[in-house]
Amino acid sequence: MSDSTAMGDPIRKRIRELTEELVALRRDFHRYPELGFQEHRTAGKVEGYLKGIGLTTQRMAGTGVVAVLEGAKPGPVLMLRADMDALPIQEETEVGYRSANPGVMHACGHDAHMAMLLVAAKVLVEHRGRIRGTIKFVFQPNEEIAGALTMIEEGVLDDPKVDAVVGIHVWTPVESGNVAVTHGTVMGGLDVFKIRIQGKGGHTGFPEDAVDPVIAAAGVIQTTQIIQTREITDLESTIIMFGKIHGGTKANIIPDTIDLEGTIRFLYKGGPESEERPTERFIRIVEGVCEIHRCTCDIDIEHENIPLINDPEMVRIARAAAGEIFTDRKRIVDNRTIASEDFSEFSARVPGVFMFLGTGNPEKGTDIPHHNPKFNVDEDVLPDGVELYVRSVFEYFSK
Repeated sequence: MSDSTAMGDPIRKRIRELTEELVALRRDFHRYPELGFQEHRTAGKVEGYLKGIGLTTQRMAGTGVVAVLEGAKPGPVLMLRADMDALPIQEETEVGYRSANPGVMHACGHDAHMAMLLVAAKVLVEHRGRIRGTIKFVFQPNEEIAGALTMIEEGVLDDPKVDAVVGIHVWTPVESGNVAVTHGTVMGGLDVFKIRIQGKGGHTGFPEDAVDPVIAAAGVIQTTQIIQTREITDLESTIIMFGKIHGGTKANIIPDTIDLEGTIRFLYKGGPESEERPTERFIRIVEGVCEIHRCTCDIDIEHENIPLINDPEMVRIARAAAGEIFTDRKRIVDNRTIASEDFSEFSARVPGVFMFLGTGNPEKGTDIPHHNPKFNVDEDVLPDGVELYVRSVFEYFSK
């Protein structure tokens, strides 16, 4: 919870009145998580709430939900976005509202994001007279695998045309009671790769008669690391990680193929137009190493996310809004991460700002990394997230 206690403020007072409802929403979403583009129950819950506060909803991208609030006076269109999908993780927490769906868990905070935006929508509907423009509430499916692009292709930034966008992510690396609103590139780009190395199988007792894809795979894993240590300046963050190695059937058999999968993440000041080209370098080295080992390779690259870059004017607006909540300015911090987020697709097309709401509290066990089976959030900070949305709206339209 923020350090501000000025409960005389009607906005803050109203949000605090809705805290029990806010937490109940978050826990309901957490208990019934659904994977990307499978958020059917979740979408129904979101639709029901929005209709209950007087908004008309529409579906996009199958399970995405959009609602529009027209203010008292005409003006620009501001989009507020929350993500909906969970992860294929078996939850290991002991909370009473832990996942009821085996092997699926809200381990990234999307349950909190939806709850905060829904309650913010209720407060904004109640203050429609203060809004000089239009708000588009967007609940997006499949953030973990670039669902934003599907919504963009279906026209989420059009009709009415969006002029700016705001997003908030609860963030365990940031201390509870803090919020990060940062200029420039704040999250990394992400490319996901799959490699099949083709050799010639044989007997481990006669390796000279085979073409060993295992040793070629070992060479690929080792040699590609020179990209981040020898080819790209250490002032530009690059991480190449192998998350999966698969091949072979028995200890004394040299397999025909080895499959490798992993990610390339990058956080460059130049954003998508950077000259570092880590993925092109990666392909060159993989092909070269395989040739040295007399193997061939097939490389599949999925460009999942581009770097997320905050717009300077939207950062100014968000910082002004945060200043009304976090009156101790030391609580408004900077945060950059090489993790990726498909909010970047929205902010690459219209001016946007993405904030990190701190939820890290060791005493509550909410400082565990995202995507961990023991992940949880500090629910005491959720009202601040609601207020961040609401204050950002008022600040945006006031300018």
